[in-house]
Amino acid sequence: MSFWVETVLLLAAMCAGGWIFRFVGRKVTNNKPFFRDMSYGVAFGYVLGAAVLVWLIWAYMLSRSSDMMVANKYFFLGKAIEGFLIFAVAAWIFRLFGRKVGTEGSRKLFRSMPLTASFGIMIILIYAILAIFAAGIAPHGQEEVFARANIVPGGDVNLGGDPAFPLGTDQIGRDILSRLIYGAQNTVGIAFVTTCLAFFVGGSLGFLAATLGGWTDQLLSRAVDVLMAIPALIFSLLLITVASAWFTGFGLTVSMVVIIAMIDSTRVYRLARAVGINIVVMDYIEAAKLRGEGLAYLVFREILPNATAPLLAEFGLRFCFVFLTISALSFLGVGIQPPLADWGTMVKDLSSFINYAVVAPQIASAPLLAAGAIALLTVAVNFVVDWMLHKSSGLKE
Repeated sequence: MSFWVETVLLLAAMCAGGWIFRFVGRKVTNNKPFFRDMSYGVAFGYVLGAAVLVWLIWAYMLSRSSDMMVANKYFFLGKAIEGFLIFAVAAWIFRLFGRKVGTEGSRKLFRSMPLTASFGIMIILIYAILAIFAAGIAPHGQEEVFARANIVPGGDVNLGGDPAFPLGTDQIGRDILSRLIYGAQNTVGIAFVTTCLAFFVGGSLGFLAATLGGWTDQLLSRAVDVLMAIPALIFSLLLITVASAWFTGFGLTVSMVVIIAMIDSTRVYRLARAVGINIVVMDYIEAAKLRGEGLAYLVFREILPNATAPLLAEFGLRFCFVFLTISALSFLGVGIQPPLADWGTMVKDLSSFINYAVVAPQIASAPLLAAGAIALLTVAVNFVVDWMLHKSSGLKE
């Protein structure tokens, strides 16, 4: 039986299952509102969700199969399911802990917090701890080179691993676990500094344009329009390539921070100006002007406090974009420079291990560790941003 025939038969079975599920539910519950008002699309969604859940359980069992060929085929899916369950339980425990420990305000915050937001905050705290205390947590230095190179992850001696290096070593003999930890310090730390600089420049200019208006607003807005018309990644790559002719090492890293911050500040400028324009027409701004308050007072004491919520939400999104941009530039070889550990560079350096994905997926997981670290932080920050936007909007659950 061909793949398409099987797919059509499966869809037909699920369509029939949706109708049967709604019909049986109405009969069993004596036409209770939940089933009585249920549309067919919702009933089909329940059946589809149940089918996906059954398939995931089946696939996970296959990933634990004694047949290595079958187990290797579902290795990554099995690890993804295990990771999801572990993080879900950890986020629930973290939220429960936050509801019991802390100040009254923090406990109240955790009581109203969805599980996704607690997961995001937990991951951000873990990354922050790794970044701040990387030198004390990492078992080895990020520049330390050992005699054995290309030790595979897992620590299994039979597969070429070493218990002393649980995540293996790279192509020149550096410990991958240590470089992952230092990568949190370098990649995340530099992304945070870059985002702060972008917000300082873009927010200040945006509020300035909204407050002064006139030629100042027109000049700044048209300059921002020109910069925003150029794709950010390509523009960053071009400017950093030019900067590499004058700077090397740490100087090139500083140049990258400034370049990315200036390019990203254009997006912040647009938001700050839009929010500021809505604020400057308020009565309390006019009252402050009549009192003779200066520009600095208007911007920092009147406009900024009332624009905090949207700017904080934008900060989380901007941080994700800057973080991914730095990783992409490092992957291309023009971002954070060696010997500093960086997740984007690690993905590129360890990409050759992907060739072992079929025969030894444990070995192929080496480049996915750094890629997973990037993806995990991005998802966590977006969960927190979504929660902040929900709270600032005033909507109720």
